[in-house]
Amino acid sequence: MSKEAKPIVVLQDVHKTYRQGEIEVKALRGLDLTVEPGEFLAITGPSGSGKTTALNLIGALDEPSSGKVMVDGRDLGAMGRAARSRLRRDRIGFVFQAYNLIPVLTAYENAEMVLRLQGTDEGSRRERVMSLLREVGLGGMEDRRPTQLSGGQQQRVAIARAIASDPAVTLADEPTANVDSATADKLLDIMERLNRERGVTFIFSTHDARVMERARRVVRLVDGRVESDEVRA
Repeated sequence: MSKEAKPIVVLQDVHKTYRQGEIEVKALRGLDLTVEPGEFLAITGPSGSGKTTALNLIGALDEPSSGKVMVDGRDLGAMGRAARSRLRRDRIGFVFQAYNLIPVLTAYENAEMVLRLQGTDEGSRRERVMSLLREVGLGGMEDRRPTQLSGGQQQRVAIARAIASDPAVTLADEPTANVDSATADKLLDIMERLNRERGVTFIFSTHDARVMERARRVVRLVDGRVESDEVRA
């Protein structure tokens, strides 16, 4: 990575408080985090530690109560709703625990969704999506709908969809939670290869020891703050 490369994600003294009736829930309490391009990073911690909240803020799906969130050099707090929506579409990839595929669309149509929304021409879409489906091990399955695919295969479609537009960062929220151990290992193999060969930046929110073992950096949250930040060789 070039020394001049700017961080992909910067969180500065981020607080997030939710109200549940009369009760205030402090999900984040002064979170500081910087993520560089090309990282393969896992955010972990016990339930309620703020993992998913942090991912939602980085993904421009939610706003902090205070503090600054910057993604791809842009201050999310200074952006309107439409601009944040465009940032999510163009610069942030998402891999969800429940896959979030559209059931009436084929694997190909699900994977091309973001490129279609961006107005990419059909020829370029097809070349990109077919290449990605082959790369994630779904060559020949492009016409299958989600109900015709296993859980692991659906998550592979989700990975292809997430990186189809070459986003600045891909956020993966418990991506191995709904698959068996062998399938989880295969999914992690795919994401590691995409990180190594394509330079895809991955940030995981996870309880899964397999993900933490593969990650080259593990950030542990406790009570909405960073308890430890371990960088591995």
